[in-house]
Amino acid sequence: MEQSEEDAIGAASQKLSHEFKTLINAEDLDSLKQLQHLILGRLQDSNAVLSHFNEFSEQCFAEVSSDFSRNTRLLRSMKSDLDYIFQKLRSLKAKILATYPDAFPDDSTIEALDQRPDLEMPH
Repeated sequence: MEQSEEDAIGAASQKLSHEFKTLINAEDLDSLKQLQHLILGRLQDSNAVLSHFNEFSEQCFAEVSSDFSRNTRLLRSMKSDLDYIFQKLRSLKAKILATYPDAFPDDSTIEALDQRPDLEMPH
């Protein structure tokens, strides 16, 4: 009884697979396979190009990363130096203003004294 059931199941699956095969045109299936192979080739080419670009980028980054680190440290040092300088200038200006109240002109006097052309403005 088990053998006859297996035969029946085998026959049914063959019939079903035959029906599926008749639903799909063989030429369409071949066309799809060709398109898939074409797309696969393009994707493999793209993958190779991207891998090469990643290797190149990694080499470039390795070459410039030390420069970036050094320049970053330099800029931070310069910023702290400038902050210190401006702090000292503000302190000196406050001391001068305390001693000589008229030492620095107000905004209206600055505009009258500064007659230089504005190079940022188009003529």
